[in-house]
Amino acid sequence: MDLGISALNYVSGIKNNEFTVEEFISKSLERINEVDKNLHAFLRINDSAIKNAKEIDAKIKSNQNVGKCYGMPISIKDNICIEGSKTTCASKVLENFIAPHTSTVVSRLHSEDSIIIGKTNMDEFAMGLSTEFSAYGPSKNPWNTDCVPGGSSGGSGVSVAANECIASLGSDTGGSIRNPASFCSVVGLKPTYGLVSRYGLVSYANSIEQIGPMTKTVEDSAFLLNIISGIDSNDNTTIDNKNQDYLSNIDAGISGKKIGIVKEMTNSDGLSTDVLDATNDATKTFEKLGANCEQVSLQTVPYTVAAYYTITSTEAGSNLARYDNVRYGYDLDSSGFEFNSYISQARSKFGPEVIRRMILGGFVPSAGHAGKYFLKALKVKSKLITEIKHVFEKFDFLISPTVPIQPFKFGEKINDPVSFMMVDINTVTANLTGIPAISVPYKITNGLPIGIQIMANHLEENSLLQAAYALEKTVNLPEVPI
Repeated sequence: MDLGISALNYVSGIKNNEFTVEEFISKSLERINEVDKNLHAFLRINDSAIKNAKEIDAKIKSNQNVGKCYGMPISIKDNICIEGSKTTCASKVLENFIAPHTSTVVSRLHSEDSIIIGKTNMDEFAMGLSTEFSAYGPSKNPWNTDCVPGGSSGGSGVSVAANECIASLGSDTGGSIRNPASFCSVVGLKPTYGLVSRYGLVSYANSIEQIGPMTKTVEDSAFLLNIISGIDSNDNTTIDNKNQDYLSNIDAGISGKKIGIVKEMTNSDGLSTDVLDATNDATKTFEKLGANCEQVSLQTVPYTVAAYYTITSTEAGSNLARYDNVRYGYDLDSSGFEFNSYISQARSKFGPEVIRRMILGGFVPSAGHAGKYFLKALKVKSKLITEIKHVFEKFDFLISPTVPIQPFKFGEKINDPVSFMMVDINTVTANLTGIPAISVPYKITNGLPIGIQIMANHLEENSLLQAAYALEKTVNLPEVPI
C-alpha cells in the first residue's frame, strides 16, 4: 500500500475498493510508529483512529452518505483546538490544557469524514521558524535529520513529507506554513486573511495569522481549501467566498499571465546561490509555460521583518497575558506569594523565544516608545499594502524563493536572533498585506529541498492554485529518503 498517495488518489482508492479506511489508517499508524521516534512530528496520536476508521468503513459498506474525505488521515498543528483533547501549543504552560471546544476547521473536516490522526509538534505558541523552540523537543527534517524542518508548523510539514498522513493543517503568521513546506518539500498554502476561520486557533498575532493546508500536491491544497474556507459566525473576520470551488479549472494554465519577480526577495544578502539558481530556473519554466516575467521592486520589503516582529510581538504580549495560572497554566500553590511574584512564577515555564517576544511586546507599545517603534511599524505595513495594491494592477502573480536558504542544521542560527529572523524576509509580506501565498516544491539540491513562493492578489486563490499547479507539473522530485 502506497502511503505517499495524494488526497485525491486516496479518495479514488477508497471508492474503487483498492483498500479500506481501516487498512490505510492501520498502515499510517504503523508508519508513524516506525519513523516518528526519529522525526518527532507528532506530540500525540489519536487513540480512536482505528475505531473511527471502522465506523466510516461501515458507512461505506451500507451505502450511507460519506463525506468528501472518506476517512483520510489528517494531522493538526497543536495550536488548533479539538474538544476534549490536549492542546499544548508545544508549551509546558499548557501541558495539561484540555480544549473546551472544537475549532471550526476541525469541525468542517469531521463533517466530511476525515480522521484526525494526531496533533503535530511546533515552535512554542507558534513563535519560531525551525521547531527548535518546542518545549517537547524539535521535529527533524526527513530529508536530513541533522537539519531543521522549518517552523512554526514543522511537525505538520514533517508528517506530510514522511508519509505519516495524507495532509495537515498548520497556521501561518509570518511564513509558518510556507517555511516548513519549503524545507520539507511539500505544498503549503497561506490563504487570504479571513478566508479560513481562526475560531479555535490559539492566538499569536490575531491581525495577520491564518490557518491553511499542507499537502503533497497543489490539487490536495485546493481540495482541503474547499472544505475549510468560508464564512463562520464564530469569527467575524471571515469572508464569504460563496462556496467557490478551488479545484475547478485548476489545470487552466498560465499562458499570457504577467509575473513579477520581486527584486528585493531575489537579491537579498542572505540568499544562497543554490536557491537563486532554482528561482532563476523556475522563472524560465514560467516563461516556457507562456507567462511574461519581469522584475518588480517592492521597496518596503527590506523593512518588513522589523515591522513584522514589532507588530506580532505586541499582539503576542497581549495574547499571552492570559497565561497567569488563574485559568490557564500548571498547578502552583499561591500561598506565600504576593501578586507580581506569583505571576512571575506562574510564567516561569515559558520557553526562551516566547519570553523574548513577550518582553519585546511589552516594550515597543509602551509610553514613550510606541511612536518610535509600534506606530512606525504600522506605517511600514500601510505603505507595503499600498505598494502591493499598485503592483497587482500590473501583475497577476509575484514570485520569489519561499525561503532564501535551504534547511540549516540544528543550533546553527538559534543564538543569532537577527540572522534567525531574516529567514522570514520573503514570507512576511503576504501576512502583513493579507494576500494569499503558496510554496511549491521545486528542487532537491545537495539532498535538501527548495521551494518557490507564488503570491496573488486578495481572494485570488483560484488563479494562484492554477499557477502553482502549472509549475508543479513541470517538476519530478525524488521520494523522501526516510
